[in-house]
Amino acid sequence: MRLEAMAVKFPHVDGHPNRVAFEGVLTVVNAASDKAPAGARGHRVVLTREAADKALPSLLGMAVDYRPGWDGHDARRKIGLLTEASIVGNKVMVRGYIYARDFPEVAQTIESQKPGEMGMSYELADARVEDMRADIWKLTRVTFTGAAILLREKAAYRATSFRMAS
Repeated sequence: MRLEAMAVKFPHVDGHPNRVAFEGVLTVVNAASDKAPAGARGHRVVLTREAADKALPSLLGMAVDYRPGWDGHDARRKIGLLTEASIVGNKVMVRGYIYARDFPEVAQTIESQKPGEMGMSYELADARVEDMRADIWKLTRVTFTGAAILLREKAAYRATSFRMAS
């Protein structure tokens, strides 16, 4: 097993009311998405391990957003921050904080979901596709620009997950 990891360390503050930790599986590498992500013109995609390795630093400090209905992205509804990213096996694992005091209704909704119901989705810029004519696009270069929390059934990759730390 190969492990790549990066993190921005914040000092621990007991009981901080606005910084509630989360962890999740943002995506998987070297596997086709279950459905086409937004922006892929109806194509399923494969994020290569090499592209993910090179782009991992671009995740740190990026925002986490959501959309009412938990069915997609809304980059103008930023509710948290990504502070760690690693690749474990074929999973891109992330950790960070939700601003629970600023967005109490969002935190309450997440906490009320059944285990395994929430997932994640990445946001990209500067993606390079190996062959635009292919049925499944192979992403060979990307820059991560953020992430979204959504219902796992709405995510392009069903193997994603999201949970607030207890």
